[in-house]
Amino acid sequence: MTNNKVKIKTEKLDVFYGQKQALKNVNLEIFNREVTALIGPSGCGKSTYIRCINRMNDVIETCKISGSIKIDGQEINNKQIDVVRLRERIGMVFQKPNPFPKSIYDNVAYGPQIHGLADHKDKLDQIVQTSLKKSALWEEVKDRLDEPGTSLSGGQQQRLCIARAISVNPEVILMDEPCSALDPIATAKIEELMEELKKTFTIVIVTHSMAQAVRVSQRTGFFHLGNLIEVDTTDKMFKNPNNKMTQDYITGRFG
Repeated sequence: MTNNKVKIKTEKLDVFYGQKQALKNVNLEIFNREVTALIGPSGCGKSTYIRCINRMNDVIETCKISGSIKIDGQEINNKQIDVVRLRERIGMVFQKPNPFPKSIYDNVAYGPQIHGLADHKDKLDQIVQTSLKKSALWEEVKDRLDEPGTSLSGGQQQRLCIARAISVNPEVILMDEPCSALDPIATAKIEELMEELKKTFTIVIVTHSMAQAVRVSQRTGFFHLGNLIEVDTTDKMFKNPNNKMTQDYITGRFG
């Protein structure tokens, strides 16, 4: 167990899409400045869970959520919560790199501009440079900031999306299978980057790759059919899980 404080605390979380229950009574604590990996077969609720953290499920009309999700002790499903402000605190990186159809510079500058974080060009330049450095992309793009973000390779585009996510200085970064569309070299770069980013941010990653979970995370949660079966330190989960189902999944007997 870590000495870190709990950043995100989920209690009795149920999520329905129409009649179908996607998450069942999920209780999960995510610790500050750690990487927590969520593993489990496709369609088991991992992505649904992280989409609850920044209220992305709000846009789905049939979605009903009950239970509690607190960030730093504050209930995020509260009617009074400013969702725009919440999403500023919680960056999201998707499965497929999705840079805006803008220049590399404008991709990173967009968030700080709409959130009013830079009142003059020098400040904006500084944020863009810092974000690209933190996402290990600056050296590769510093001479081509005016080129479209879509001109980059897949791995570079994903790092650009990470730069975009961290440009507004969030507290949490959610990553939904950020490497599934990338080759092994690009994947290794993103994994190295996560090691660095967790010094500043709390990271939750959904991954299909158990090897990746072992490499990048300090804690792992195993989901199956909407249930959180087990959560523990990554080391314990992969060496000596408490639940037979976790053991079977990790050893490839099902999933």
